[in-house]
Amino acid sequence: MKSIFEILKKRKRHIVKTITWRFIATSDTIFIAFLVSGNLNAGIKIGSIEVISKMLLYYMHERVWYKKGTSNPESRHVLKTFTWRLIGTMDTILISGLILGNFLAGGKIGFIETFTKIILYYLHEKFWYRFNYGLNRLRKLKRIKKKRNG
Repeated sequence: MKSIFEILKKRKRHIVKTITWRFIATSDTIFIAFLVSGNLNAGIKIGSIEVISKMLLYYMHERVWYKKGTSNPESRHVLKTFTWRLIGTMDTILISGLILGNFLAGGKIGFIETFTKIILYYLHEKFWYRFNYGLNRLRKLKRIKKKRNG
């Protein structure tokens, strides 16, 4: 049986990607919720709850895509962007609607985030694809070879 440290070492890329994305996305959520509601405290509450819900959802999303292994990086980035955005938007609408007591406002927040987060997530994916941090040796070699061949 593997120790928790062995598991964490093997999955460190997914964990670090989860944390970096959550920082970017939570900042975006707080800002948009504040713009829509006019209430900074509500934006902070929504963002705080989403830190937990989205990190769990994002980690599961990363694991599914890691196991899927799409060969074309461009289509992979686009597909991951849209599948994650669907999950994330539904979560945002639910949490925002509950916190604000107004699902119309929650829908507005989710609608705006759909566009801001797609752009931010795509850039996050492109950034991470350039780095081999946390990948095993075989995957690193495949990526280097693929980049050289075009």
